[in-house]
Amino acid sequence: MTAPEAGRGIGNGERATEITTTFVGLPRDSFRILHVSTGNVCRSPITERLTRHYVKQRLGILGGGLIVESAGTWGHEGAPMEANAEAVLADFGADASGFVGRELLDEHVIRADLVLTATRDHRQQVISMGHSAGLRTFTLKEFTRLVRAIDTATLPPLEDGVVLRARALVRAAAALRGWLLAPTAEADEVYDPYGAPLTFFRSIGDEIHQAVDPVVTALTGVSART
Repeated sequence: MTAPEAGRGIGNGERATEITTTFVGLPRDSFRILHVSTGNVCRSPITERLTRHYVKQRLGILGGGLIVESAGTWGHEGAPMEANAEAVLADFGADASGFVGRELLDEHVIRADLVLTATRDHRQQVISMGHSAGLRTFTLKEFTRLVRAIDTATLPPLEDGVVLRARALVRAAAALRGWLLAPTAEADEVYDPYGAPLTFFRSIGDEIHQAVDPVVTALTGVSART
């Protein structure tokens, strides 16, 4: 098992040099967020690239130890992002270039510090892969709901590093999961826009934006610019 990449965050289509070392007993200087949907051409690419975009807006850099990527449970390996997904990202000023679809593999789950899925079914599929993924796997909307309930003043300050803060955020969210349930089962779902018109893609993009924005604010300790 190797440590995640250090340095700047990367997305699909970009790979950084990895540092080979053992996880056990050693600090890690990166935090990997994995977004998961079905085909990895619509929802998870939008979520991945919006996350990267908002991190860069908050911190002025892409990274600070955060690595953001995505994959699909039935991923279209090597496929480009759907054109409507690219249009949604353009609406938010986010970069869609260089994206390449991937099928979800064991190694992706093993290396992830936080897995955010589009639906409950995706979450269950990730957890069923094993690798002690249960405490670090949430649906995107579930994680947002939990993050909103966390007093971010209790998290390590950004001066201590975004990686340390991110790890603490995940632990706090996992501790709240059994106490803060969704009002309905559908509340934690981001529905699949594959094959739908641009108007529906944009509605899904708005849902993803509303879920990702407070998560990045909590991760970085910096609110969105108005």
